[in-house]
Amino acid sequence: MCGIAGVMMRHGAAVAPKTLDALASALQHRGPDGSGRHLAGDVGLVQTRLAIIDLQTGDQPLYEPGGAALVANGEIYNYVELRQEMTDTPFRTHSDCEVPLWLYRRDGTDFARDLRGMYAIAIHDPSEARLVLARDPFGIKPLYYVERDDLFAFASEPQALIAAGMVAPEVEDRQREELLQLQFTTGGQTIFSGIKRVLPGETVVIRGGRIVERRQRHALPTGGPEHIGMDDAVQRLDHALTDSVLVHQRSDVPYGLFLSGGIDSTAILALMAKLNDQPVVAFTAGFSGGKTHDERDHARMLAKKVNAEHHEVDFGQEDFWALLPRVAASVDDPAADYAILPTWKLAQTAAQGLKVILSGEGGDEIFAGYGRYRSVLRPWFLGGRTIRHRGNFQGLDVLRENSTDWRDGIATTEAVSHAQGRSKLQAAQAVDAADWLSNDLLTKLDRCLMAHGLEGRTPFLDPVVADAAFRLPDGLKIKKGLGKYVLRQWLQNVMPEAEPFSRKRGFTVPVGDWIASQSGRLGSLIEEQEAIQQICKPGRAKDLFTAGGKHKGFAAWILLFYALWAKQHIEGVDIRQATVFEALAQR
Repeated sequence: MCGIAGVMMRHGAAVAPKTLDALASALQHRGPDGSGRHLAGDVGLVQTRLAIIDLQTGDQPLYEPGGAALVANGEIYNYVELRQEMTDTPFRTHSDCEVPLWLYRRDGTDFARDLRGMYAIAIHDPSEARLVLARDPFGIKPLYYVERDDLFAFASEPQALIAAGMVAPEVEDRQREELLQLQFTTGGQTIFSGIKRVLPGETVVIRGGRIVERRQRHALPTGGPEHIGMDDAVQRLDHALTDSVLVHQRSDVPYGLFLSGGIDSTAILALMAKLNDQPVVAFTAGFSGGKTHDERDHARMLAKKVNAEHHEVDFGQEDFWALLPRVAASVDDPAADYAILPTWKLAQTAAQGLKVILSGEGGDEIFAGYGRYRSVLRPWFLGGRTIRHRGNFQGLDVLRENSTDWRDGIATTEAVSHAQGRSKLQAAQAVDAADWLSNDLLTKLDRCLMAHGLEGRTPFLDPVVADAAFRLPDGLKIKKGLGKYVLRQWLQNVMPEAEPFSRKRGFTVPVGDWIASQSGRLGSLIEEQEAIQQICKPGRAKDLFTAGGKHKGFAAWILLFYALWAKQHIEGVDIRQATVFEALAQR
């Protein structure tokens, strides 16, 4: 796990060392264990390393005899099996990331075809005068780029490209509208003008500072639901999950688990306990001083059942006011997801003794856990509707612009997802996997953990699990009004104490209560923010904070997050050591 960045100049110009210095400095938090660089002609690469596998010889860049150089951010989980197949390859290290370098020499730009893992990889091949970038199919690891008249540049985070002077910190209006209405942005264009994403599963080839080729490897299998019964499905699932958790534990440093007490993280807990000789180290967040459902009691019981070393992390109102500016500053590619708050503090706690965390992200998308999937299957006259049909600010008369363009990105993904013989349910899952998963949930996990030098791993987002589960019959995913039915059945078999068929209460952070307690003060401060004045009608932002109600309360949270995000990333005010009120008062 690391930070990577690089530059390819046009017209044969040399890369300035100070540019690489700036990129490396901006990514230092992602790799506190070391750094390296490659400088050859018109290309320069940098890497900051968080050492997880091959602590002794795994420093990057990595080189092969043909002259190609590699820097990578991620883990290749099947590197052991791939190395065993490559019997004639003179490996120089024990690093998992040396494997894709030799696969590149063998397979060219198809080198990522057989990789199983999370990764953002850059390979410079002087013999072919090209730079090749590749990102894992689920988009677990981030990768961004800038294409200018004089250069092409890439980095693990947009803020690094801005810090190195590649682009100015300016907002793209359509993506800002997406953020406000959806809480995340979609597709290849980020909220920053001039900065784009390498899409999940993409391999991009650059020559002379210009993209000349791109291809995409999709995370989810194509085709409609298969014909398979519950018993066979559960058996297949057991093999796939066991295999995935086993390889996701490959590490030369200590690892643990974020345990919410829900179906997904409990399933991982059960397998980790089975596959490890030592007790699982688990972390659970809870919320004090509010009305929100607290999962700590259930998680504590489950941890005790498997003799796990269980750590409970409280997130209260004081944490909200103290940590939110730091959190907003870390999420340069913004996702206004309030679950980012406990994730941040969990990572802060876990990093005191561990370097790797397994997490349950992706379980809802792979096994159809969200309530919105059940809505998709109902006819319109029984309340059926498309996912994300309503924006966060719809009907509130707060924003200056109230177009429906914010849904264009989702609509584009929907058209692609429906065009592969899939059922309505599969298509809805694919839409979430393409944008919500990579640009909200996984961005949240990446930034919160990497801010603390911690690696996050997601066993559900594995090709073995996707192949085993995504094409299961709709009726095995949703049954008797319950999502993830087949996963619940599997968990009932291995850990009935988890009560997997009880109704899911959902994960909620009481941000609405905390904001309401300071609504008057917050409303006045928010109204004064330049970023808010650009998007809201005069007086309406202040009114929103004092109005009350669930819908308006969530919209108020979005504005608060956006105001802090813009203060750091657009206005250039360092808010990382400030409280919410101090940050908003800064000019």
